[in-house]
Amino acid sequence: MKLLHTADWHIGRTLNGYSLLDEQEAAFKQILTIALAEKVDGIVIAGDIYDRAVPSTDAVTSLDHMLQAINIEHHLPIYAIAGNHDGAKRLNYGREWLAYNNFHINTLLAEAFTPIETPTAQIFMLPFFDPIDARVYYQQQGLPEKQVKVIHTIHDAMQRVVSDLVATFDPEKRHLLITHFTVTPKADDDLELTSETTSKVGGLATLTTDLFADFDYVMLGHIHTRLASPDKDRIRYAGSPVKFNVKEANPKFHGKGVEIVTITPTAITHEFKPIQPQTDLVTLRAPWETLLDPNFYQQQPLKQAWFAITVQEFDRSKHLNVRAQLEQIYGTIVELDYESNHQATAISGPKNMNELSPDAIVGQFFHAITGNQLSTTQQQLVDQIFVNLRKED
Repeated sequence: MKLLHTADWHIGRTLNGYSLLDEQEAAFKQILTIALAEKVDGIVIAGDIYDRAVPSTDAVTSLDHMLQAINIEHHLPIYAIAGNHDGAKRLNYGREWLAYNNFHINTLLAEAFTPIETPTAQIFMLPFFDPIDARVYYQQQGLPEKQVKVIHTIHDAMQRVVSDLVATFDPEKRHLLITHFTVTPKADDDLELTSETTSKVGGLATLTTDLFADFDYVMLGHIHTRLASPDKDRIRYAGSPVKFNVKEANPKFHGKGVEIVTITPTAITHEFKPIQPQTDLVTLRAPWETLLDPNFYQQQPLKQAWFAITVQEFDRSKHLNVRAQLEQIYGTIVELDYESNHQATAISGPKNMNELSPDAIVGQFFHAITGNQLSTTQQQLVDQIFVNLRKED
């Protein structure tokens, strides 16, 4: 059995206001070409299919064409899950009848406990979820309230979920997992790589590889580079097919691509297949005089790439129309920053509310207003309110 592992398409993403749809469609064509050349038995999309819960019309149309090309034109099975950016219930539309055409998609925790059965493997598809989702699910399954309350962090929830997945293992088959979380070899690892949720607050802390020890192979989404893979042989990220921010333009990430995973009765192997960007993203950091020097800029891929430029040792009061001057030379500039010798210290704190779980947001708001942390009783009350709200969805 051979699968193409990809993730984090983020269809509909923009880069500082610039649409990435053309770049995403160009990357998709390469993914499909690789899949056909490798004669894969299916394509895995490990979450964050869309960039937002309510995607734009253009994003929906673009993804629709991609999935039709895979599943209808070329009759390739799809194994997809929802990530933290996806609207789980919207993405769930048509799930049951899509499965009749081998388009398998799981967006809700309850769907993860029934694996896709192939002659040689069980494919478990575990979408992104948070501890509240797990508490709601297990309450609905009749788990005693005392045991439900023990599920507070994502680590608590994942332990319970994985235990229930393992209970359904067929000992005669390989056991594959597709999921969408931050996973590291051990709890104190410092992951200096790009992800959509690097924060460790609100119960969404990093998970560790020991939780997935019972699976033969784990295909991950959520972090945008394969170099973040916590186990080089068994638990791997595919990375995103497109560069989505300046961090991902760093050469240390060694490009974008997909992984071909080959499963046999005796071994599971993986091979990286690169994707070439239609329009590359290049970062430059140099003084103003250097940026305007032909000896410097003629070495750059002018008009063929997008640039993120940081002007060093720069006094903005002495220059006019800085962006216009640079764009005449470099073309599209998606990000323009300045460095001086008197820069203010950045204010610390979470920049993206998507990095926080709902109960953490309440906790931060309470602290901002009162200066105090929620008490244990108050935390339990907040947890129960969110559990009840999820039940009503």
